[in-house]
Amino acid sequence: MEIQTLNDIYAVTCEIDRPAAMRYRDNGKWIDITVAQLRDTVRWFSMGLRALGVKAGDRVALLSENRPEWAFSDFAILCAAAVNVPVYPTLLSWQIEYIVNDASATVAIASTHEQLSKLLDIRDHCPCLHQIIVFDAPDEVPEGVTSFAEVVELGKREEKAHGRGRFDELRKQAQPGDLATIIYTSGTTGNPKGAMLTHRNIASNVVATTDVLRLEPGWVAVSFLPLSHSFERTVDYSYFYKGAIIAYVDDALKIGQFLPEIKPVVFAAAPRVFEKVRARILDNVQTQSAGKQKIFNWALKVGEERVPYVVENRPMPLGLKMRSALADKLVFSKILARLGGEVKFLISGAAPLSADLAAFFVGAGLDILEGYGLTETSPVISVNRMDKRRLGTVGPPIRDVEVKIEQDGEILARGPNIMKGYWNNPEATADVIDSEGWFHTGDIGEIDADGFLKITDRKKDIIINAYGKNIAPQPLEALLKSSPLVATPLLIGDRRKYLSALIVPNFDRLEHEAKELGVNASSHEELVRDERVRMLFQNEIDRFNRNLDRQEKIRRFTLLPRDFTIEDDEMTPTMKVKRRNVDKKYKVLIDAMYSDEESFE
Repeated sequence: MEIQTLNDIYAVTCEIDRPAAMRYRDNGKWIDITVAQLRDTVRWFSMGLRALGVKAGDRVALLSENRPEWAFSDFAILCAAAVNVPVYPTLLSWQIEYIVNDASATVAIASTHEQLSKLLDIRDHCPCLHQIIVFDAPDEVPEGVTSFAEVVELGKREEKAHGRGRFDELRKQAQPGDLATIIYTSGTTGNPKGAMLTHRNIASNVVATTDVLRLEPGWVAVSFLPLSHSFERTVDYSYFYKGAIIAYVDDALKIGQFLPEIKPVVFAAAPRVFEKVRARILDNVQTQSAGKQKIFNWALKVGEERVPYVVENRPMPLGLKMRSALADKLVFSKILARLGGEVKFLISGAAPLSADLAAFFVGAGLDILEGYGLTETSPVISVNRMDKRRLGTVGPPIRDVEVKIEQDGEILARGPNIMKGYWNNPEATADVIDSEGWFHTGDIGEIDADGFLKITDRKKDIIINAYGKNIAPQPLEALLKSSPLVATPLLIGDRRKYLSALIVPNFDRLEHEAKELGVNASSHEELVRDERVRMLFQNEIDRFNRNLDRQEKIRRFTLLPRDFTIEDDEMTPTMKVKRRNVDKKYKVLIDAMYSDEESFE
């Protein structure tokens, strides 16, 4: 069957025989949802939505964590010829209100009582919102709210009374160019913009990426990055299309404890997840005996040595092959066991993955395939693959997607995956899609002689110092994050004479190091103020500065007692730092790092 719409993916996945379509955790046990349950629940919920008055083209807001009902609702909305407007469950009521009103959503679906409360808070301010549906219904359902189960039952009655012909008609009626979803980008400045993605946009992306990632029926996959973001959503469509079994984890912070139970073959993650995993591994090693530390460090060297052979699919020399087998047995097998022991490869996206971090895991026997794209590109533009990859790049462009580099270094893309435009915002659309159909990504990059795309920075994040020198912060921040002491760095220096940095320490590692120095601090605030702790970080920065250009050297830094958070509007839901907000919030600390700037030469 040729896949032209997302409804085609629903039809295909319902025909693939496998032990389960999805899994979720309830009361400590993993519960299977069969293919038949997926097929029927989607159909009944879709018919229930129609009975509630949802018409073709209506926008339906979906406010939920990752769970089977997310997928049920998504397919049901699409099969009803309506438009899914996913909303991050981490958003506050006023942020949700903006999206619901901008999209003119007539129905909103909430997962839990907490999410339902947000919708109840704003519904009087949302004139288009006529119906609210909740997955986990409270004992007393408020007026104007219907439970998910009730809508499913309504759909069953509709089917019994009128047959399923209307459902099949609407499902097959969807055209490739029809609007499927409006995804509001979690912008680092201003109100979010609604990217309009058609069935063709996403379906073409699913087909092209699965051609190179080669997923297989029956593989167990994990879904824990927010489905409200285009990355995980398109990945999940790929799992459905190829007949994988999706295990949903509704709290990304719990993913580490559930992986040994799930035993996934594949999953997608953001670099921040890999950074935390590496930090936890290295911190754990520090608590081991000197002998075990020596073995671990030896295994790391073996891993580094075998990386080029693994990446280039070359046979290893006999000596290295033997040492690799021993390193796997003594060290790396234990790391892979924490991921369930069945992983074939992982997919990295949503933010840049440093070559150093990728090499660490590839050396440990864990293949990470990094890709690149944006919400507006459905999202994949390029991706590494097992038989064609290069660390430090985001791989070659996928089929049917053209990429070119503008004179100023900006990456442009064109193809069937490029969005229709921004909802209710033709001016913003014209700013990013030119008359020839090229989408201007806002990212800076280059394409090497073998066709691999490399991202060097965000165009709008480029720091232009007081001397007119352009400095890309992301590579330098990635360098800082290679230190086991650093969790989150943020470079400062636009229109300044030198670079400085706000640094959130890796407190697990720092507390261990501080104890070795005899530092007794009762809080993180006290810890970061200690001069001995500051010297630890100064030594790290001095080490990095030795290999940096004069303009790139970090001259000042400030340690922060806590990480940036989504709740404090310092990070987007995709874990990107909102630089402008952080600049304002920490203005006093930043200005203090430049108190003697005028005398700096």
